[in-house]
Amino acid sequence: MKELWRGSIEGLKTRWPSGMVTLGLAALAVGLTSIFRWVARQQDVNAHMPEFIGLLLLAGIFYVIGVFWVERFPLGATALLIILASAVFFRVVLLPASTPSDDVYRYQWDGRVQRAHLNPYVVFPNAEGLEWLQNPEHPEPPGEETPTMYPPLAEFAYRLIETVPGYKRVSTILDLASAGLLMLLLAAMKQPLHRVLAYAWNPAVLTSFAMSGHFDSLAIVTLLTALFFLVTNRPALSMAALALSFLSKFFPVLLLLTFLKRVRLAHVGIFVALVFACYVPFLGAGGHLFDGAGNYARDWVNNSSLFSLLQFVAGSRAGAELVAGLIVIATMGYLAKNRATPLWSSLVLTGGVLLVSPTAYPWYFTWSIPFLCFYPSAAWLLMTVTSVLAYTPAITYGAGEPLRNSLLMLSLEYGPVYLWLVYYCWAARRSKLSTVPQAVVKYSVFL
Repeated sequence: MKELWRGSIEGLKTRWPSGMVTLGLAALAVGLTSIFRWVARQQDVNAHMPEFIGLLLLAGIFYVIGVFWVERFPLGATALLIILASAVFFRVVLLPASTPSDDVYRYQWDGRVQRAHLNPYVVFPNAEGLEWLQNPEHPEPPGEETPTMYPPLAEFAYRLIETVPGYKRVSTILDLASAGLLMLLLAAMKQPLHRVLAYAWNPAVLTSFAMSGHFDSLAIVTLLTALFFLVTNRPALSMAALALSFLSKFFPVLLLLTFLKRVRLAHVGIFVALVFACYVPFLGAGGHLFDGAGNYARDWVNNSSLFSLLQFVAGSRAGAELVAGLIVIATMGYLAKNRATPLWSSLVLTGGVLLVSPTAYPWYFTWSIPFLCFYPSAAWLLMTVTSVLAYTPAITYGAGEPLRNSLLMLSLEYGPVYLWLVYYCWAARRSKLSTVPQAVVKYSVFL
């Protein structure tokens, strides 16, 4: 049976020569370009949210087909050129598009605050006397009643950029730099460079950075830099880059234990020193330095899945947070104890934390997408596609109803993913207890 399975894969490769697959990639690129051009032409994408979501799901289908072809067929330089050129073109097309998220306006407000020599960890948009700092086109940025939640390196970047198009351009440059780093990592791991498509063509990545200007791209590029230095045995530089990633967005702290298992204790001092140095300019906030992050952790709930179930079982949010925290810590410990590879640990932790988090905005899923280049998990590829359904509350909000997630949309977004993960666990367990070939398990889990 094992020989039959492998024979079917080899037969598929024979029937689909690389030239045909290369033409197929070009056709997919044309289809994706058409979708993104429609999106870019809408003056207010929120007014066309049903069409936006539907087209992004279609783009997700094209994207998954592209990942499948890259995984299954040996491709040449022409295919790589198509992948890279299209990745750049998609982003150029989406840069002028209106954004479905208003986070960029909070970045802009934080930047104005710093240029006015105020501390963003103390003041907030609704504070009395600060009306002059508002953007007239968007006078109510997110979190208007709380100080900033963003770490210092992100705040330094916000200070340097003044316009919304500026944030989108810089975020896109960082995004493309991430693609470049992924190619360096793929080369270091002796894997085909074409696998960069799993990141470079992902619709969630494209809409989060080029279209919306989210600065998670800063945390991603510095995390990939840290991982590149780690796998190429430069521990001091890897810890410095990990500190910069943590100073851009807090989620890279999940990888700290993974890094500590591979560096000397002295290198930890680099991490601590950089973090402290970047916080020094904001120490005037005193005990209020982390008020914004604390308010976010306490009050924000959006697009949660397993967390909602934990809250129902525990009977309180605090109980759910405790259980979720223990799950994450146990996973970190398990991966470190078993010396899981840094890239696999990165996929499991950056993806898994969102399943137990009270907040999982669509752009948060970009944290894990780079690692699909190395471990193209079918379930998580699907998750990055269906995450666009998290924008559906904007439809009812535009109709004057409260901004909240519906059970139906959450089920459509997460249900297929959890079913696939359950099947993966069943197949993996059965492979240990029976004669089911490992190849069958592999191809049922990975594209």
